[in-house]
Amino acid sequence: MRATPNFPPREEPPAGAAFPRRENSRVGAARRRHRSRWQFYEDSLSYSFGSNTKTPVALVVLDANNNILYQSNSLPADLEVNRLLLKRLQLTPLLPPPKRELPPLPSNTNPSFERPSLIRPRPPQFVTERTTTAVWRIGAAKFPNAQVAIAVSLQAVDQEMATIRNIFLVSIPGALLLVAVGAWLISGGALRPIRQLTGVIQQVTVKGLDQRIPIGTTDVEFVELIQVFNLMLSRLERSFTQASRFSGDAAHELKTPLTILQGELERTLQQVDPGSEVQQRLSNLLDEVRRLSGIMRKLLLLSLADAGKMSLYLVEVDMSELLMEMLEDVEMLAPHLTVETDFTDGLCVKGDRDLLIQVLQNLFSNAIKYNLTNGWIQIRVDQTPITLHVTIVNASKDIPLSDAYGARERERDRIFDRFYRGDPSRNRKIEGIGLGLSLAREIARAHRGDLTLDLTPSGQTTFTLTLPMK
Repeated sequence: MRATPNFPPREEPPAGAAFPRRENSRVGAARRRHRSRWQFYEDSLSYSFGSNTKTPVALVVLDANNNILYQSNSLPADLEVNRLLLKRLQLTPLLPPPKRELPPLPSNTNPSFERPSLIRPRPPQFVTERTTTAVWRIGAAKFPNAQVAIAVSLQAVDQEMATIRNIFLVSIPGALLLVAVGAWLISGGALRPIRQLTGVIQQVTVKGLDQRIPIGTTDVEFVELIQVFNLMLSRLERSFTQASRFSGDAAHELKTPLTILQGELERTLQQVDPGSEVQQRLSNLLDEVRRLSGIMRKLLLLSLADAGKMSLYLVEVDMSELLMEMLEDVEMLAPHLTVETDFTDGLCVKGDRDLLIQVLQNLFSNAIKYNLTNGWIQIRVDQTPITLHVTIVNASKDIPLSDAYGARERERDRIFDRFYRGDPSRNRKIEGIGLGLSLAREIARAHRGDLTLDLTPSGQTTFTLTLPMK
């Protein structure tokens, strides 16, 4: 029988000797591994938010017994941020454990049977907290084995938003400016032919019928329109030239026979017996011939004015002297009228003396013919450094603006029309053919002035003659 060797008995290690020391070293190594893993996770989060710089992130990890497994300690405000993270963890409820999907119901299950709904865990809630140095976005979640709270600084987000805001503040106005400039250029190019056509239409007057729009500088879309407009201007110019030439030629051709007829009547009138019927008839004929001669002279002047060929013999004209001469004529022709004057001596202008006399004669003649029975006439002269205003006011019936129904044209707008004499009830038994005011205004405009009918109170009529001082 073999003898069994006797081994010395194994000595048990004392409490707290080798084995416990090996166990503590493993726990410390595990904690260090966990800490390095959370540290790596924290560092990776700092670069995971799409910003150009490192985003400050704070992380706190607790176990089920609220022992700290990991806590950030690399931020300047770690203590304050960690305090907010721990506070948030205390307010966060524990998430329920996830439940497995229920198996499908058998085919013979009652249709009225209601399967209990699955309880899904709520996502973690995030809040915004402010510290003394920054603003943080904090979220926390509790699990059965761990608790995690993360805080992300919004400083980088604010910087990115500020950068984007600055970019928009610069780019949007610049883009709008470029769009506006482009739209202005495009619309200007598209509307240039229309503006050109409008400018030519505005210049279509008696003296501007020779205006034409060049076709080569316009768009194709407007070529046909411009061609039609140019043809219309050509027809208008030809028609007006013919009409103006006819009136001028007729007045010029009639001037000579009328002068001869007037001379023969004057000589024959001197040869007949005074007071006889023949003398009376010859006197009436002579008056009509003189009237016809005056009409011919006015038509000739109007035709020259229409053609822009009214020649002016410019001299220094004393308007005060001319007005005094007109007042003497008024006292002789209408002694029953009261005349008031308000002007000084030595009011001089540069103009054609004979034509200005004709204008004043026409204005005073109208003031006498269209005055009331016991009426009045006022003459005022206002002088400025560049213009002279001669205003002649007389008592008269009102010139209507329109009739009761607005069907008739405004008489005030037509008072300067040729051969227009207004309301027959106002000018019945009054001599004239309606050329005086038209010719007077053409003479004033030939002097670079104007003749206007002013708005006045009821019961009076006012004409203002404006002439340049130089």
